[in-house]
Amino acid sequence: MAAKYGSVGKGSPNVMDPKEAIVDSDILASEAVQKSLASIKLYAKVVAAIKGELVKNPQADIAPYIRKNFDFSILRGSLNNFNTVFDEDTQRGTDRIIRIIIQDVDELEVNSRLKEGIPRSERRLLLINGKLNKLEKAFKDFLAFA
Repeated sequence: MAAKYGSVGKGSPNVMDPKEAIVDSDILASEAVQKSLASIKLYAKVVAAIKGELVKNPQADIAPYIRKNFDFSILRGSLNNFNTVFDEDTQRGTDRIIRIIIQDVDELEVNSRLKEGIPRSERRLLLINGKLNKLEKAFKDFLAFA
């Protein structure tokens, strides 16, 4: 089965339909998991805020904001902690989404850096917006399992 890219191909063979996910309701109700879920929802809002900032000012220096709001160890911890509510089959797919999120946040930070005195090119802005759109979708896909 080919991987999905845009409207071409099939969806990831490892990501199941969220409606079919097997969830441990006791773990889901735990304080730690609920805190992680709230954090993940906040991360999704941060992505939307960054997108909005770039619409207002395409030259906005978003790298410090990304570093401040997407601490990798905390982000990974929140995603992995929430992921514990699922059975192994579901986790195969959600792990894939987690890897996408982590990779895209890293690439977003690298690509969003501005060099002093040099404006961001249209090409770079398209790349950043593409990463933000991909992150927005990944968070939406992950939160669909909540």
